[in-house]
Amino acid sequence: MQTPVLRKGVVALLASASLLLSACSSGDGPAAGGGPSSSPASATPAPASPSADLPPAKGSVEVVKTLTDGLASPWGLAALPGGDLLVSSRDEATITRIDGESGRKTLLGSVPGVAPAGEGGLLGLAVAPTFGADHLIYAYLTTESDNRIVRLQYDEKKPARQQLGAPDTILRGIPKGSIHNGGRIAFGPDRMLYAGTGETGDTGLAQDRSSLSGKILRMTPDGEPVHGNPEGDSLVYSYGHRNVQGLAWDSGKRLWAAEFGQDTWDELNLIEPGRNYGWPDVEGKEGKKGFVDPVAQWKTSEASPSGIAYAEGSVWMAGLRGERLWRIPLSGRADGEPLAAPQAFLEGKYGRLRTVLAAGGDRLWLVTSNTDGRGTPKSGDDRILLLKVR
Repeated sequence: MQTPVLRKGVVALLASASLLLSACSSGDGPAAGGGPSSSPASATPAPASPSADLPPAKGSVEVVKTLTDGLASPWGLAALPGGDLLVSSRDEATITRIDGESGRKTLLGSVPGVAPAGEGGLLGLAVAPTFGADHLIYAYLTTESDNRIVRLQYDEKKPARQQLGAPDTILRGIPKGSIHNGGRIAFGPDRMLYAGTGETGDTGLAQDRSSLSGKILRMTPDGEPVHGNPEGDSLVYSYGHRNVQGLAWDSGKRLWAAEFGQDTWDELNLIEPGRNYGWPDVEGKEGKKGFVDPVAQWKTSEASPSGIAYAEGSVWMAGLRGERLWRIPLSGRADGEPLAAPQAFLEGKYGRLRTVLAAGGDRLWLVTSNTDGRGTPKSGDDRILLLKVR
């Protein structure tokens, strides 16, 4: 499929309500440093409003168990109907199925065309909302020439290592680099596919609305622009991003995104269509006209955020360099202002944390990232943990 042509021009700033939402601050760059809406292609759901059923200001995290261990450079995580998990290996370019109860691993196969290097490789995974009918898995990957999104048919009746069909490319031409390849993909409540991209270290691409770099993209399951996007012939949903690593939606269907800062501030943003999130002109909260300030920010040593998930009224954010899980309790306010200050858990206990995924109710899946070349692997790394949260 050809890359859609992105029309240059001024992106309209929409007054429609926002959706709810998975680098290189010092932690992931150079070593130093839910149910469908009534209309699948509709623009954006109504904003959340304050609710009496708010999360507590202070939360808690309990590690229920280690589901599985011995994973190599795990990156993307997606849940299958029934509760089993799919995990991608960035550097080995494989997808493995994890039994959601026993932790037993089944290698589905390798994804051809992946060229792992630096922060690139086989990155985010998503399971199609129509998986029960079509058995499609989506993957964001780095090739020799670009980043792209593909879909593969999964046939569990075939022998292990042979269960993945040939990749069908739905979007090609996302610029690649040794750093800042983005890579998180997720289907939203509107059943459209969202992707977070990075600016590959070429900072100007984040403000270039004709480029797919440094953006959040919104597309149909076939990789086409969605009616209701800020520009009708463009995949670009928001821009001015450095390296989007986390995407998640809250109970009000608002989209949230986590991204790496450079030297000063990592960010959690409430995403509104057509808005400019500032990079490289703004990093963190500056109140500068024409740019959207983050809802929350962290020193790069405390976060280097990767995946995020929503559960129990809070956004949960995995930290790479920060080696901790952050809880951001939401107030339901239209401006996204948190209910209380972010709270850190598991600091230093499991090393670098890559991906977090809602597991239903008060449970989360959490993936460590110590075998990615930047961590210090311990016996058993990398692993998937089951958490109970509040």
